[in-house]
Amino acid sequence: MARVKKRSKDENVKKVAIYVRVSTEDQAKEGFSLNAQLERLRSYCSARGWKIYKEYVDDGYSGRYTNRPAYQKMLEEMDNWDVLLVLKMDRIHRNSRNFMEMMELLNENNKEFVSMTESLDTSTAMGRFVMDIIQRIAQLESEQIGERVYTGMEQKARTPAEQLGQGRHPYLGFAHPYGYHYSNGKLIVNPKEAKYVRFIFHEYVKGKTLDEICRQLNEMGVPTKKGGKWAKYTISKILKNPIYAGYLEWNGIIKKNNHEAIIDKETYNKAQKIIESRGGTPVYIP
Repeated sequence: MARVKKRSKDENVKKVAIYVRVSTEDQAKEGFSLNAQLERLRSYCSARGWKIYKEYVDDGYSGRYTNRPAYQKMLEEMDNWDVLLVLKMDRIHRNSRNFMEMMELLNENNKEFVSMTESLDTSTAMGRFVMDIIQRIAQLESEQIGERVYTGMEQKARTPAEQLGQGRHPYLGFAHPYGYHYSNGKLIVNPKEAKYVRFIFHEYVKGKTLDEICRQLNEMGVPTKKGGKWAKYTISKILKNPIYAGYLEWNGIIKKNNHEAIIDKETYNKAQKIIESRGGTPVYIP
């Protein structure tokens, strides 16, 4: 009869990563010293029969950011421990988004999280329930922020440019478009790139296809904004962007802006008619 190998006592003991942090502001507060945190966490591990794998200490670092050496080292060594133990949740993070991203990472790797003074232990049903509520609250907060940002951007998009203080419409936070760069709150024409924006529109209006224009640009050795090769999708985006005729579009709202146009309105709308005739979705300027 085959003998069943029994697991040793040590194999059943959870290995714990202790994390402690103190910022420069915390150092003057009683009870926040690194030694005070470590002493309490060591006693907690002893009481629960846990084995300490390693103690990770960040001295003088803010909890608002993740670029802390000991914190990063702890995540790199995640395969070596079972439980992440902290004194309080704000010792590991003071930013709810960063905290929830860390929790997702722990969950994906089947690791447990324990906050000693807040009695939060994801190895228990109650701990998982509380964490689920915290995650849902964080998600609600994120969605509400997104709704407020969306509403604010829509309001700005609807506001005439002359009412916005400096006679220009808000550039609503998108990446710098090919043909322009963004400086001091205003779109500025990039002459080298603008030359090829005109080339794209004029060739398209003459009857060239996206494939043909794409091939021409690549054969000429013209780089994209990021220095790569041209693709049909990139050219299509340029052709349907009213920004090149002096307008801004956001979520279906098109408004005249005071930045310099690269092409005229007539050429732009001619391109839209061709897009429509070829089965595409045009973005006309009224």
